[in-house]
Amino acid sequence: MTSRERLRRAYFHEAMDRPAVYCRTGFPENDPTYERLLAYIAEHADVKQGWYAPALFSPYPVTEFFEPYSEDFQRLVHVLHTPKGDLRASWLESLSGQSGLHETHFINDREDAEKYLSLPLPEIGTDVSGFFEMERRLGERGIVEVGLTMNPAGTVAELCGSENFAVMSITDRDILHALCEREQRIHFALLDAVIAQGVGPFFSLYGQEYLVPPLHGPADFWDFNVRYDKPIIDRIHEGGGRVYVHSHGSIAKVIDGFLEMGVDILHPFEAPPMGDITPVQAQQAAGTRMSLEGNIQIDRMYKAAPEEIREETEQLIRTVFAQGTGLVVCPTASAYIRGGGDVCFPRYQAMIDAVVGWMGG
Repeated sequence: MTSRERLRRAYFHEAMDRPAVYCRTGFPENDPTYERLLAYIAEHADVKQGWYAPALFSPYPVTEFFEPYSEDFQRLVHVLHTPKGDLRASWLESLSGQSGLHETHFINDREDAEKYLSLPLPEIGTDVSGFFEMERRLGERGIVEVGLTMNPAGTVAELCGSENFAVMSITDRDILHALCEREQRIHFALLDAVIAQGVGPFFSLYGQEYLVPPLHGPADFWDFNVRYDKPIIDRIHEGGGRVYVHSHGSIAKVIDGFLEMGVDILHPFEAPPMGDITPVQAQQAAGTRMSLEGNIQIDRMYKAAPEEIREETEQLIRTVFAQGTGLVVCPTASAYIRGGGDVCFPRYQAMIDAVVGWMGG
């Protein structure tokens, strides 16, 4: 079975010859220690490449500039110009190649939200040739996954910041819903544009993790995630597509919500201490309705012995795949430690080899 067919079957909940194995490759940039790992993944793992559909959007009117901040960071300021006035957000950008972080957000209160709502919806371009060129180059080595914008609630949560969103979900819930409705309309327009041109059938959506416990309870997950995502996913299904969702965190109390949305494959499903759902519980909930992607914790790819990774991988396959649930074995995140490529290489190799060599044992 080719990698393309194996992954297609995972997304469509069909029988597979073995689990797929995929590695997220958002590794540290310009780090030669990861070159050997990237080569091994390209040769032995199942491949997913992303085509970013929101690149079709006309840009919002934004001015950007830098300000000094500290010896380690500089401040990147974004000024969004709306018909009702400017909005400002800032990001702290590392000067040494490390991760940055949000400092301030565009939406802090109802007035800011009303300014954002005054923006016209973006126009959508028509040039999707890059998708088909990517498919042509990839061939049977894997699939091209159409990355959508972050889901409506996740988009609004990023515009607000998690704390502002949580407070406004009590004080100004109606305007958060207005913002989510706007984002849902954008998703519908984007999907209609690309599906009409034959783009698909694999789509990805993320952002649900902003509305999972403990910051938000199940009621908010259903009211903000399920409420707006299900119609979007229904639209994809109606067009013959399938949907992958990436959502970290504690999902035990909301995994039924992912099923209700119609998610076809969910990554990751994290046991304590990072999450609250075991592989057994995730498999029992998913059944044959939703495939699972994961779930080797990324820190284990630096700390555990390779033989431990092999055993964890084989146990994961016995727990999930052997019970009839589609499985793509994958770490919970991309390798992230600068200069650590040689450390994690044998762990990744053990995981990949365990999957490729799986004979149902």
